[in-house]
Amino acid sequence: MEFESDLSCTLEYKSFRSTVPLKQIVVDSDGLKVWKVYEAGPKGVRCPLVCLPPVIGTADCFYRQVLSLTARGYRVISVEYPVYWSVMEWCEGFKHLLDRLDVDRAHILGASLGGFLAQKFAELTSNSSRVASLILCNSFIDTKIFNYTDSSSVFWMLPSTLLKKMIIGRFPRKLMDPHIADSIDFMVERLECLTQSELASRLTLNCSPDYVQPQKVEMEVTLVDVFDESALSQSVKEEMYKCYPNARLAHLKTGGNFPFLSRADEVNMYIQVHLRGYEGTHLSATDSGTPVER
Repeated sequence: MEFESDLSCTLEYKSFRSTVPLKQIVVDSDGLKVWKVYEAGPKGVRCPLVCLPPVIGTADCFYRQVLSLTARGYRVISVEYPVYWSVMEWCEGFKHLLDRLDVDRAHILGASLGGFLAQKFAELTSNSSRVASLILCNSFIDTKIFNYTDSSSVFWMLPSTLLKKMIIGRFPRKLMDPHIADSIDFMVERLECLTQSELASRLTLNCSPDYVQPQKVEMEVTLVDVFDESALSQSVKEEMYKCYPNARLAHLKTGGNFPFLSRADEVNMYIQVHLRGYEGTHLSATDSGTPVER
């Protein structure tokens, strides 16, 4: 790869890549659905924090959460999706992944598409309670906000260059905070790692007509969003507040589309505040809790 972002060159990122191995976990019988996973922290924890990336994210985009939180005793798992063309299919695959990882329940941190999928998984598994709580970062509740619902069915046949232009075109072009600029460069670098089918399938999940039924997502929720420019409008954020009136609000003055990278210290603090209430219980993401009952 010719381009290498500044974040990829940092000692912090290099330390992550040298100390946390990348795993590939097959979740289907024919061996085609392979999830990429970074996992760190106490293996005995059965209710860890699981991180779901946005459309262009790979499993390493949450490296700053993995390093910081595991240093404080949390079990953290960051994942990267294989190709799925429907939310139902994705949820079934994610359930099998949790089973392979010996995760009974999970606290899920989801960014943008990752947050939408986390909500859908919580909704569709409400009877089996696989989700302990949600941390939703710059996320949404209805895919119609992207205005691609009519054309999403043809994403599978579009070339990578066109799909990438659809995404990069939503990024701000004005001068910005250097940390936000670095986060965009890092994520664009991740975008270049995705195949056409991986990117097309994620955009299909992101834009196909679908919405969350929040009345079925009965759990603690923290909403992390930014006050500066991002891909989501204020009306989308207001809709999230309305759907989760009891949610804890974690507002960041700035942070752009990827605050988990650009404002990692602040985001990690909010994550710890969210998880702290579960310590000493069977839903603890650290080894301070008791075993989760099956």
